[in-house]
Amino acid sequence: MDQQMMYAELTLPKDSGPESSSPSSLPRVASLLQKPSIGKCSVDIQQNRTKTTERPDLLNCPIYWQQVQEKCLLFSHTVNPWNNSLADCSTKESSLLLIQDKDELTRTQNLIHDKAISFWIGLNFSLSEKNWKWINGSFLSSNDLKITGDAKENSCVYISQTSVYSEYCSTEMKWICQKELTLVRNKVSPDSWL
Repeated sequence: MDQQMMYAELTLPKDSGPESSSPSSLPRVASLLQKPSIGKCSVDIQQNRTKTTERPDLLNCPIYWQQVQEKCLLFSHTVNPWNNSLADCSTKESSLLLIQDKDELTRTQNLIHDKAISFWIGLNFSLSEKNWKWINGSFLSSNDLKITGDAKENSCVYISQTSVYSEYCSTEMKWICQKELTLVRNKVSPDSWL
């Protein structure tokens, strides 16, 4: 560490000895000797050591959830009708999976390890609008997913490892819940950096 010192010239009256000097009789000089305040720096460092600091925010999924792009997915291990699956996701502070595009569909399907297993997603047929409707109220764009099966009342959508199907919502099958990645602030003591 480079240390620099700065000196200033001090001019005292001729008959000013230590016994005759008083602070008021000394000429005013801005700085007699200026050097880095190492003592102050080390005090600041010591004080900061006792404080907990935060590292930048990290995005994490809860335990047992898998990350796909900006989402966390939970694949159920039991089966239920679509409405019960929707309710189960709600109890986990999540929703049935909403697929944004073909890339997300492919990434999600790659997480399905068994061709014979299918999972409900958050898409069902709205009879009043005669269209596929996501549970967030938006409608399916015809380019997003190619659904095999009927588009009729009480139809819901599920995905498998290779396809997207419609089925009666009362059919029991597994489902996928989704939630957004959560910000996790890692509190770290500076002592752990050493």
